[in-house]
Amino acid sequence: MRAVELFEQGRPHAQIAGMLGVRPESVRRWKRQWEQGGAAALRRSPATGRPPKLDDAQVEQVRAALEQGAQAHGFEADLWTLERVGLVV
Repeated sequence: MRAVELFEQGRPHAQIAGMLGVRPESVRRWKRQWEQGGAAALRRSPATGRPPKLDDAQVEQVRAALEQGAQAHGFEADLWTLERVGLVV
């Protein structure tokens, strides 16, 4: 991780922020995490949030249906709208 290397070199927060293209506040937060938990504390954690409602196979079924076009599913125009996609799903 580049940020850890720069922390270890003793570079100022503003300089690290400029080098990495982030805000100094982010660098300060990263450094606190690094000081408390080492480099492992800075590794990405899994995304949180609502679990998906469709499994991988279902997503593929929807993708295949959408690729057939809207008319193949009984719509007059071959145009997908959010409402139409919802009906197919």
